[in-house]
Amino acid sequence: MAVHRQIKFLILILILILISPGMVESLYIHIPFCHRICPYCAFFKHTPGNTDMRGFVQAVAREARRRAPAGFAPRTVYFGGGTPSMLSPTHLERLVAGLREACDLSRVEEWSFEANPATFTPAKVRQWRELGITRVSLGVQSFEPHLLRLLGREHSPADVAESVQMLRDAGMPHINIDLMFALPGQTAQDWEHSLREAVQLGVDHISAYSLTLEEGTPFHARYADSVDDERDAALFELAEDILTAAGYRHYEISNYARPGGESLHNLACWHGRDYIGLGPGACGTVDGTRYENAGDTAAYTAALARGELPPGTAERLSAEARRTELLGLMLRTDTGLPAAMLRGRDAEFVSMLEREGLARRGEAGELLLTRRGRLVADEIAVGLM
Repeated sequence: MAVHRQIKFLILILILILISPGMVESLYIHIPFCHRICPYCAFFKHTPGNTDMRGFVQAVAREARRRAPAGFAPRTVYFGGGTPSMLSPTHLERLVAGLREACDLSRVEEWSFEANPATFTPAKVRQWRELGITRVSLGVQSFEPHLLRLLGREHSPADVAESVQMLRDAGMPHINIDLMFALPGQTAQDWEHSLREAVQLGVDHISAYSLTLEEGTPFHARYADSVDDERDAALFELAEDILTAAGYRHYEISNYARPGGESLHNLACWHGRDYIGLGPGACGTVDGTRYENAGDTAAYTAALARGELPPGTAERLSAEARRTELLGLMLRTDTGLPAAMLRGRDAEFVSMLEREGLARRGEAGELLLTRRGRLVADEIAVGLM
């Protein structure tokens, strides 16, 4: 009995190590501006309108100074949105200068930047490289003109090829293409064509996301009754077949990369690492506390101009809450859920998963989802909570 208690104690220690907050290693900056609002997107965003862009840039730099711990030297930086590529060269340069004053960017291993095709020029890309950006993620979504119109996208398939070449000519180390499936009216042939076009362009990372009909979006109101799980599963499997055959590693449920092309920033998120989020609508996790800035650009800018943190919410995450969150994240990866995160009472459920061909155990006892298991990853995570 004493030995069993000791083993249980060691397992508990391992779990606590896995889920305990660690050193902050990532920085996320949310740029909420878009030329037009896509009908499927639920992220906080808006057209620039009369926004004081200089004041916004100053506000982000002020928030960085308020939130960054002493000696903060992020390993990854990610500019998301919205459309970060909408920032003018002057505003982007001022923003990066403000970030450099707040933290040490000399140790950044990966600097990602979201952009839409046809929203940047060779001069802009050269500036991105000079600032240190190493990865650009293009919001392509589809190579089918009729689906691009449905999604409210302003670029054409030809614009994608031109943008990829522009990035390549500037020496951008990593180029990512975002694609979407389960779109209203999308056929298997449409999806296969988009996948093969992305492969043909030779990018080293492809994200293949299933459309999520988020409440409050025009798409939810229009298409909520058109969900077809069987069709969507077939499209998911088609992506895996085509992309893995082309040499991409399926390293997370929605993400594929050629060797060395994996996103370090996203890997840190999927493994529950702490990060600082800046900007209206951004969230972050530091030392076990999760905060989220309110999605209000004017209020955000005004608060920081007064020397205050922006309005928002914050909560202390319990060890159980962090474990639950990690379950859903780590199960999505091809490295799986560490054995130390499985409890004794999970044994029967895990055995059922193995019998049903939904999961298997790795060499170190980690729980790895099979191809079939990845289709029901969320349900499996719930079963392990």
